[in-house]
Amino acid sequence: MSVSQKRVELLPETAETPAPDRGAARLAITAFFLLSGFGYATWASRIPTIQHALGLSEAELGGVLLALPTGLLLTLPLTGYLLQRFSSRQIMLTGAVLYNVALGLLGFAATTWQLVALLFCFGSSRNLLNISMNAQSVGVQALYRRSILAAFHGVWSVAGFAAAAVGALLIALNVAPGYHFVAVGIGLSGLAFAFFPRTLNLAPPPAAERAARPRFVLPDRRLLKFGLICFASMACEGTMYDWSGVYFEKAVHAPEKWVAAGFATYMVAMTTGRFLGDWLVNRHGVKPLLRLSGLLMTVGLALAALVPLPLPAALGFALVGLGVSCVVPMVFSMVGRLPALSSGAAIAGVSTVGYVGFLIVPPVVGFVASAANLRWSFALMAGLGIVVLALVARLKEQE
Repeated sequence: MSVSQKRVELLPETAETPAPDRGAARLAITAFFLLSGFGYATWASRIPTIQHALGLSEAELGGVLLALPTGLLLTLPLTGYLLQRFSSRQIMLTGAVLYNVALGLLGFAATTWQLVALLFCFGSSRNLLNISMNAQSVGVQALYRRSILAAFHGVWSVAGFAAAAVGALLIALNVAPGYHFVAVGIGLSGLAFAFFPRTLNLAPPPAAERAARPRFVLPDRRLLKFGLICFASMACEGTMYDWSGVYFEKAVHAPEKWVAAGFATYMVAMTTGRFLGDWLVNRHGVKPLLRLSGLLMTVGLALAALVPLPLPAALGFALVGLGVSCVVPMVFSMVGRLPALSSGAAIAGVSTVGYVGFLIVPPVVGFVASAANLRWSFALMAGLGIVVLALVARLKEQE
């Protein structure tokens, strides 16, 4: 069963806008996914250094870090509006440049309020980049008869690994974050300008059509199902990012040198799943893969909660990584094919629900752990996989 396609809406062909080269467009969007992943992990790799430089406690750092997802979430309506007025390639390039400028400035934050303001800008620009980048990837997908979306997200993960390795090296060499971030920002901006000409010149909706369409698509009954699937998946992702190391330390009681093993296992499995996802979709279809994803999330979290020993817990985290790996790109591919909706605005609306899960569920895990323990928190999180299974069962065949 192959992925159903919709015709990509391109600007009218002229001498200045030739028919798209799908291979070149695919490579260009791959470069922007690499840019996004490398830039984000570059910042993340130096968080402990910046925390020490500003003298922030763990509680203070937690509050400061909320500025990034807040900026991302609050910018979603603006991105949806802009995607109704301009080509996604223009917004993507603008977002990439602003993203790299914000990254470069982050290393020079001298006070807490400066760091909060810059993180808000970093999150806002990341949203402009990521939503338009995903809209471009849906446009590239429409040029192919087989699924290619999951591999884009796999590149994002690999870029994150590479940036973390570079960050570790520069920390060992005592390179200041400011110089590190500026060098990366300049390099990534050069990458954006180099590949921008090969991106798709996707036309925004005509003026008459825009008047009939909402500027920003708050999920209605049809979109809400997709949004809640993203909510469940991204809530699991956020929980694994924030709590996997703590779980191995306090619930699994792993030796100190193995505390990071759970997160590493999760990340490797998630990256592997993203590169296998397109092959699985091309053989079996999107909805069977989403059902498998929900099952893996449920089994993985339940295994980690019920058998809190190093090997079973690591296996459980690996299953969760495989489970969440392809959910978001596959949901975006389905949303991008819905009739009577701008793919960019629809993706922005669905992303709003997903990012709420990423933002609010990890703190809830902490509250449950305080009231009971981490094992109960992870056992309850296994229910999110069941939510995915239930929602996928309700999707209509044409969706």
